[in-house]
Amino acid sequence: MNSRGLIIAVVVLLALGGVLYWSNHHKPSGQSTATNSAAPPVILKLDQNAIDQLSLARKGSAPVTLVKAGSGKWQITAPESFGADQDEVSGVLATLSSLSADRLVDNQASDLKQYGLDDPSVTVDIQSADHKERKLLLGDNAPAGSDVYAMLAGDPRVFTLAEFNKSSIDKDLNDLRDKHLLTMAPDNVSRVSLQNKTETIEFARIKDGWQILKPKPLRADDSVVDELLRTVSEARMDLTGGAGDDAAKGFAQASPVATVTLTGDRGAQTLEVRKNKDDYYARSSAVGGTYKVDTNLGTEVAKGLDDFRNKKLFDFGYDDPNRIELHQGAKAWFFLRNGSDWWSNGKKMDSAGVESLVDQVRDLQATSFPESGFSNSDFEIIVVSNDGKRTEKVQISKSASACIAKREGEPELYQLGSTAVTDLAAAADAVMPAVRASK
Repeated sequence: MNSRGLIIAVVVLLALGGVLYWSNHHKPSGQSTATNSAAPPVILKLDQNAIDQLSLARKGSAPVTLVKAGSGKWQITAPESFGADQDEVSGVLATLSSLSADRLVDNQASDLKQYGLDDPSVTVDIQSADHKERKLLLGDNAPAGSDVYAMLAGDPRVFTLAEFNKSSIDKDLNDLRDKHLLTMAPDNVSRVSLQNKTETIEFARIKDGWQILKPKPLRADDSVVDELLRTVSEARMDLTGGAGDDAAKGFAQASPVATVTLTGDRGAQTLEVRKNKDDYYARSSAVGGTYKVDTNLGTEVAKGLDDFRNKKLFDFGYDDPNRIELHQGAKAWFFLRNGSDWWSNGKKMDSAGVESLVDQVRDLQATSFPESGFSNSDFEIIVVSNDGKRTEKVQISKSASACIAKREGEPELYQLGSTAVTDLAAAADAVMPAVRASK
């Protein structure tokens, strides 16, 4: 290459370097705006715990005002006084406290009508502990996509906001009010009374579960009583249909199903349930009004005494008993547990066989509760459990059609399947000594 070509190449290289330096340090204003717009614009950034009052108003409707009480729980104070659904309010607060737009539409809006913000579809007034007030306005849906126009009062900017954010904020009175018909927590209930057309059943909480007190003292099925208590304490008013005058009319025309009374740390609360055709209605002593309720509540409170009785003959549950005895006339079987091993008459027994027998005894369950039918004891079972602290004895009277059993110390009878005695004797006979491991 001659000197003239070399000089030209150096000049071109310097020129290109200068252009590159200038372009890196003098970006066009449009490019800078595009880069900054990649981050979603922030509309609201608040401390959720510092918000102490909200007012939500839909176009044409009275605003719903919520105030945080001293306990930290939210209460509805307008248009009427109601307890608030704490979870629903928390969802609104979570959205408002960190609200970002999809994009900035207008930096200096002069005509709000084109966005539907001159008469907003939703207005949210927010007050917080710093005594600052913010007002969020939600307008029309944007022409394309699933966004809605939004702005803050006093701020000329208009944004688009994702529709799901609007759905999280746009709540009415029925959405925000506490729909529980009773206010007592299940764990704080010590007594339950269920009064239906034919009987009154009363339950008391005891150390290990529940006891039936009325119509007479009986063993209760803890899981069934717990389900009744859970269903009643979580009963909620259905405000989507059959509310207001319709519910009052439906309740007045309905037939009584049952009245449930819960007694606990807040005194007594009562729920009256009625049925009109296929619909159930309820009236509570804890909240005013009558309401349509879920069918499950109606079917749960319609249960009778036998539904709540403990049908199991033995209470040792899933704990391994310490000893089990079976007697049939002059024949007897004895099994003693030592650690994980079972022994009988000084012989180590096959554990699988004994456990199968134990399972069969554990699963003995009444099919009904007869008033009579027990004559002489044909079979007796004794189970010692809880490290010797509990002894249960059951006698069984066998007939051609059924086996009738009774627990020691209780007058009530339990009807079992007709083969119960035969099956138990066969299971006991099937237990064999443990096979010694070969050396």
